[in-house]
Amino acid sequence: MTVRALLIEDDETIAEPLVEGLRRYGLTASHVSTGTAGLEGPYGDIVLLDLGLPDMDGIDVCRGIRQVSDVPIIMLTARGEEADRVLGLELGADDYLAKPFSMRELIARIRAVTRRTQRTEAASAMPAAVPHTTAPPPPFFEPEPAPARAPAPAPVQHQTLEGQEPLIVDRRTRQVWVGGTPVALTPKEFELLALLTEDPGAVYSRQQILDRVWDPHFHGPTKTLDVHVATLRRKLGDPAWIQTLRGVGFRLAVHTGVPEAARP
Repeated sequence: MTVRALLIEDDETIAEPLVEGLRRYGLTASHVSTGTAGLEGPYGDIVLLDLGLPDMDGIDVCRGIRQVSDVPIIMLTARGEEADRVLGLELGADDYLAKPFSMRELIARIRAVTRRTQRTEAASAMPAAVPHTTAPPPPFFEPEPAPARAPAPAPVQHQTLEGQEPLIVDRRTRQVWVGGTPVALTPKEFELLALLTEDPGAVYSRQQILDRVWDPHFHGPTKTLDVHVATLRRKLGDPAWIQTLRGVGFRLAVHTGVPEAARP
């Protein structure tokens, strides 16, 4: 399957060689030069988003896309401020690339992001039949064997301090509740919380989390993990859910028990 990329970039001297290079690597690339046109879509399979657009800030474009779609987003930026990059990642971008960059590096980032997306989709959907093709796919899109997965567990209830509302994480439906209140999480926030609930109380190192929730080849700032943890604590309503072990990593500080509704 050919990956479809939407490039949102106002500088034609950058956009034209990018589109040509993407097509040379086997992608189907379309290009728009304004944030307004970018928001109209279609987004394709991945969005390459310049932050310095003429009609609106790329951060606002990222926010607008995330309100309606989980399509992977790679930010392309000449901005050197870490705050801009972290904000974009917090709003839902999957990676960023600082200008100037090489086409090989961009393709490597696209490969990593699409690989993560394919793994996430495979975990939450039934396997689909792949149509037979006589010609082999381009090397960039050669499918990787999917690891065997055990059936998703039933919802598990976690509780820490006395009187604290119970936290319920349902990996099958990707839903989370604190008490009886549903908690809306981004895909990355859910994957982070689900990882910590795999072994409540166990400490996961920063590198383990980046490898499992992001990608072993993730090149973004490690501070994005701290941003996601802080946002997750805020959404759960109590920072006690996730403990930081300085210099080691993070853990879900809980005792576990299966709620009656989830018991066989």
